[in-house]
Amino acid sequence: MKKPNDNLELEKAKIHIVVEIIEYMKNAVVSRTIIKKTTGNVTVSSFDAGEELDEKTSPFDMYIQIIDGVAELTLEGKKLMLKLGNGIVIPAHSKHHFNANEQFKMISTVIKSGYEDQI
Repeated sequence: MKKPNDNLELEKAKIHIVVEIIEYMKNAVVSRTIIKKTTGNVTVSSFDAGEELDEKTSPFDMYIQIIDGVAELTLEGKKLMLKLGNGIVIPAHSKHHFNANEQFKMISTVIKSGYEDQI
């Protein structure tokens, strides 16, 4: 039997409970790949309370959906609170970072194709 590995996609054609794909880890941000392709990826992440990700930008739009807890997202200097079930598109090239005032889990989806049509 295979052990879960962060570099491997989830098993295909098998039902799973999305919030149970990843657990919280004390003092850590943990990520697990759901799908990884050259044209984009889907990742689930868990943030322990007090954790954050450094500010960054991405050359692609990113869709975020909160699947547990509440996340604080700072997007282009504006603080937004994302609650269970909330989703947001983070536009390409925009500065953003996440802060966990409490534990939360999210799914992030990045599609890397289609931008060639915007030239």
